[in-house]
Amino acid sequence: MAADGESTAKSKDRKERRDPANVDEEMNGLETIPTRVPREGDGYQVPRSTLIAQGFGRIGEPGYALTADDLRRVNTRKGFLKLLANKAVDIEEVRKTLLYEQELRQLQVELVRLQRWVQSSGERIAILVEGRDAAGKGGTIRRFTEHLNPRAMRVVALPQPTDAERGQWYFQRYIHQLPNRGEIVFFDRSWYNRAVVEPVMGFCTKKEHQRFLQQVPEFEHMLYEDGVTIIKFWFSISKDEQARRFEARRQNPLKQWKLSPVDEKAQELWDAYTRCKEEMFSKTHSTFSPWIIVQANDKQAARLESLRYVLNLLPYKGKDEAQIRLTPDPNVIVRFHRKMVVMEGSLTPDLGRKMAATSPNQTGADRGCEDTVCGSLLDLLSRRAINPD
Repeated sequence: MAADGESTAKSKDRKERRDPANVDEEMNGLETIPTRVPREGDGYQVPRSTLIAQGFGRIGEPGYALTADDLRRVNTRKGFLKLLANKAVDIEEVRKTLLYEQELRQLQVELVRLQRWVQSSGERIAILVEGRDAAGKGGTIRRFTEHLNPRAMRVVALPQPTDAERGQWYFQRYIHQLPNRGEIVFFDRSWYNRAVVEPVMGFCTKKEHQRFLQQVPEFEHMLYEDGVTIIKFWFSISKDEQARRFEARRQNPLKQWKLSPVDEKAQELWDAYTRCKEEMFSKTHSTFSPWIIVQANDKQAARLESLRYVLNLLPYKGKDEAQIRLTPDPNVIVRFHRKMVVMEGSLTPDLGRKMAATSPNQTGADRGCEDTVCGSLLDLLSRRAINPD
């Protein structure tokens, strides 16, 4: 009997805990229920050190992402704004992100139409995505490919060459990855590794580097004559922005795999990368295979405008019916021209003066310095976020 009485008491206690009235009272009081560390993403914020060790945060604690539990606790506009304030959420940043996601979806709809045209017309599209480490190359490719048919699209990110490949013609292993009829191929780094990364890191000889720069225009011209469309993007970021992204990767357990020994030396060898990059632009830019510079300090703008550039370039069916602007923003997308001397404004002052001295008649506007451009660019993006096209 005592056992039956104890069982009845436990059952009554569990019922009371499940009573909706009690749940409503807890919600109205905004009870601090432990929640997991926020999901990782572009808006990830590093939690305070005292909470990292625990792996938990609490409702209303600043620095934590909104969860489904949070949203179930509010049912009024005032309550929602209070929750955002408690979470230290930047409302304007949220607004900008929502507008970005809406615009991204519309552009991805157009990409699906583009892919159908590529398949039906038998076009061959090769999109090369290059740039410094942490410039946003992989994230942009994911936005390109998110809703495309994988049967008519590939992403190529080759590992280090094998011993057999080292004994081959340098372009040979990339030729096998070129698009087939009706296919789009994205190269997450391409044969241009030999133009920048390899000479800087000592992975090739000076003779091999110069031979590549001599051969690549001829190689790309053969592809062009055979009907392959080559789109070459260079994602350009400042030195400070690269350092900030490296630190974010170190703090983010889901992105630590992106850090490599090459990344660790990127800041130290910044000027060497710049010299090789400028030589690459000068010797490999052509009318049939131009370099398209993407100002990528703002990830969202870089992604949207890269998609726009591709959609605007290719004459796919249904393009005239698009419900969104397809012309890329000239403050984000720039076609390289040989008058540009300094493409990234975070060069050290000494190197910047030396490079500028080689073209004494060149103006600051001609040099396209990111230090000045990015400041006005961010202001422009802020205005456009409030009044989008």
